[in-house]
Amino acid sequence: MSTTTATPPTAAAQRRADVRRPSLPRLTGVELRKLVDTRAGLWLLITIGLLAAALVVVQLIWAPDAEQTFPNFFLPSMLPIGLLLPVLGILSITSEWSQRSALTTFALVPRRGRVVAAKLAAMVLAALASVLVSLGVAAVGNLVAGVTGGAAGWRLEGSLLLHAVVLQVANVLMGAGFGLLLVNTPLAIVGYLLLPTLWSILGEMIRPLRGPAGWLDTGRTMEPLLTADVTAGQWGRFAVSLLAWLVVPLVAGLVRTLRREVS
Repeated sequence: MSTTTATPPTAAAQRRADVRRPSLPRLTGVELRKLVDTRAGLWLLITIGLLAAALVVVQLIWAPDAEQTFPNFFLPSMLPIGLLLPVLGILSITSEWSQRSALTTFALVPRRGRVVAAKLAAMVLAALASVLVSLGVAAVGNLVAGVTGGAAGWRLEGSLLLHAVVLQVANVLMGAGFGLLLVNTPLAIVGYLLLPTLWSILGEMIRPLRGPAGWLDTGRTMEPLLTADVTAGQWGRFAVSLLAWLVVPLVAGLVRTLRREVS
């Protein structure tokens, strides 16, 4: 006569829960793969890398020898990345709806907040990787400058590197916020690129808006972070602009995503 040991219901339920709930790192890895799985995402990444390298080449050809230093190669290489990488974040979010894969995604992971958190984590990791790419491109440019007669100085302030990380992460999360809020890919891209620029133009043209523009114009509030020294007042203006252009769209978009019907 044989006997069998019954599995406690709580243990079986726990195992089923573990199977049904992939960990956040695993979901983040999936979202990172999605960034390069599509043709648009892959070519956008390639374009970003080529533009960063092209700016270094331009500096090697036309910049004065005294200005050919590691920091001077590093900062300009961040510009195309800071502009285009958020578009990749927008595509990561809006493609779930435009390609009608949201039904499958949210069926596999019913808690939509975990999916959004994984997408945001993937975007932050992509932003951090972009800083490493800028450092690598700048290092190559500086080595070439040393051979061709440039100054080739290697001194880079640690605070400048920290500011670069903050800028890239803020930019990519701004793009993610517009993607969550507007859902539609063309509309989100145009909104992300146009609305802050339009506000900046209005702040210059309309006198009563010049005061608020100093706090809400990301072009102004982010500019000090391209230097090694940032004052408390400048950090305050930067935080206020992020509240308007990052936190508000991100929170509103998250609420919309959690409540939106998947069809």
